[in-house]
Amino acid sequence: MTLTNEYIQAQLQEKFGEQVGSFETPYGMLTFEAPKDINLKVLNFLYDEPTLQFRFLTDLTAVHYPDQPGRELAVVYHLHNLSANVRIRFKVFTNIQTPDVYTATGLFAAANWMERETYDFFGVNFVGHPNLKRILNVDEMDYFPLRKEYPLEDQTRIDKDDAMFGRG
Repeated sequence: MTLTNEYIQAQLQEKFGEQVGSFETPYGMLTFEAPKDINLKVLNFLYDEPTLQFRFLTDLTAVHYPDQPGRELAVVYHLHNLSANVRIRFKVFTNIQTPDVYTATGLFAAANWMERETYDFFGVNFVGHPNLKRILNVDEMDYFPLRKEYPLEDQTRIDKDDAMFGRG
């Protein structure tokens, strides 16, 4: 049997019904969403279902959407079925005031450092993580640098003029 995006979507909808949605296939990769409170159920299903077998966590990160109230942070999982060579993208959204998402470290050992990095840069609190602390930034930082919370630099500043650096 060939593992197609349509088959994967049908399996997810059969198992979770209306809880999974926003199915898209940008660049041929199946992408979908589920509520953050069932992220582990979805990940376990994708891992354990004999016809799916998404057992390799390629990447885990977050994206900050400041213009989406109540859905400001998206945790993005990229999963890979190695035997069928199929990749999928799974997203869960959370608000920025309570950015709690269940950890996937019990299922994927690689999630440990990926979740720490995502916490470090976006502030997502992975509930149940065995050692959730900053991994790249200093412990004293009281902000999360990849959130879009800071204004862009003023492009009219004269101290940034190329002539000031001998390039003009």
